[in-house]
Amino acid sequence: MTTPGPDTGPDPGCLGFDTGPDTGHLGFDTGREPGLRPDSRPEPGGPASDSRSGVSGAASGDERLARAALSRAVEPGDEHAGRWLRRYGAVGFLDRLLDTAPVHRPPRGDGEGEPFPGTGPKRVASWRLRAAAADPGRDLATIRDLGGRFLVPGDTEWPRQLDDLADARPLGLWVRGPADLRAWALRSVALVGARACTPYGAHTAADLATGLARQGWVVVSGAAYGIDGAAHRGALAAGGATVAVLACGVDTPYPRGHAQLIDRIAEQGLVVGELPPESHPTPSRFILRNRVIAALTRGTVVIEAQHRSGSLVTARAAARLGRHTMGVPGPVTSALSAGVHELLRGDAVLVTDADEIVELVGEMGQLAPARRGPVLPRDLLAPAAAHILEAVPARGPTPTTVIARRAGTTPDDTLAKLYELHSLGFVERHGEGWQLTNPTTPAPNVRRGGT
Repeated sequence: MTTPGPDTGPDPGCLGFDTGPDTGHLGFDTGREPGLRPDSRPEPGGPASDSRSGVSGAASGDERLARAALSRAVEPGDEHAGRWLRRYGAVGFLDRLLDTAPVHRPPRGDGEGEPFPGTGPKRVASWRLRAAAADPGRDLATIRDLGGRFLVPGDTEWPRQLDDLADARPLGLWVRGPADLRAWALRSVALVGARACTPYGAHTAADLATGLARQGWVVVSGAAYGIDGAAHRGALAAGGATVAVLACGVDTPYPRGHAQLIDRIAEQGLVVGELPPESHPTPSRFILRNRVIAALTRGTVVIEAQHRSGSLVTARAAARLGRHTMGVPGPVTSALSAGVHELLRGDAVLVTDADEIVELVGEMGQLAPARRGPVLPRDLLAPAAAHILEAVPARGPTPTTVIARRAGTTPDDTLAKLYELHSLGFVERHGEGWQLTNPTTPAPNVRRGGT
């Protein structure tokens, strides 16, 4: 794993909006007052123990408590923090942050004497300030009162595919809802797209979500306006499973207009977030949230997106993690489909319905039905009879000799085929001439959107 380079600012690393190829990197009451010394942690079995956190798993109470505190101190996706978490563990990392009087050796010029070599002092100062003010016991009690839980690596419900994110892996996940996140994530697809979507995009998102839900797939999205909301509603309407990954606390519905939708998802599905209760969203948190959506699912479908779109960040993150990336085409005149079309010009796969999505992300042999035009009665004719039928003029009775000349065959052969076509209902005889029974061709049975 590449070690994060040195930095000087307090702002955690994040993936920003971009207009070109993405160059970000991804891997896939406690008895403790704020500022309390690390040697005063509660004993195992105290308020932070697993028996009272609502979670059954292998992670210890101290580990869960430390990660809950760190989720307040560290911004999502901060790979500098992930590096020290990997080195010291959650408890050791938090102990070093809460050590208000660390013993420093004189710097040797190679970072050996620094508390967090390679990490800027402003960033470390920000971590320390937030860690000192954190009250993880209160946060764990809040999520417990909501009927939720705080998942950490090592829990049986922890989705292991998140480990693909390496040092950008979430510190933990705050979860509301009755289902098992790990089991649901194993068979899930992300549907993402523009907030200001078109009616076409909203209809398509709902249709795809409904189709996936009916085939037993879990629909994952971000609960935003537009495509996200349509995807969640489509899955719920089909009585299916859906997961909303928020860029804020799971007790802080955002956007406010989707408060009822998010509550319904928490009842029928799952609401997930990296940030502790009462946390509010920021632009960078929305972008960083997308890496969780990409890592959690087996594939990401972008339905509508401009060239500058957070949905494309999700798709690119999915591609880097080795997940399937898919796009739904739209009108070439629509700016809301321009980003999707650019994605499709790369490695993304074009999909138009749930069957085609399942063909990519599902088990071997789950193929979408073959797409072909309608079979017309004349398609079943023998080549010689079809050739004579093509020679019959569209208007007015025509003598057999004229039809034979147009077909380039003898009158006797032409007459034999005309009687054969007459018995099949293609032509009629009027006096000495022949004409088509029905000169109009029935309209083909084109799939949705056809004319």
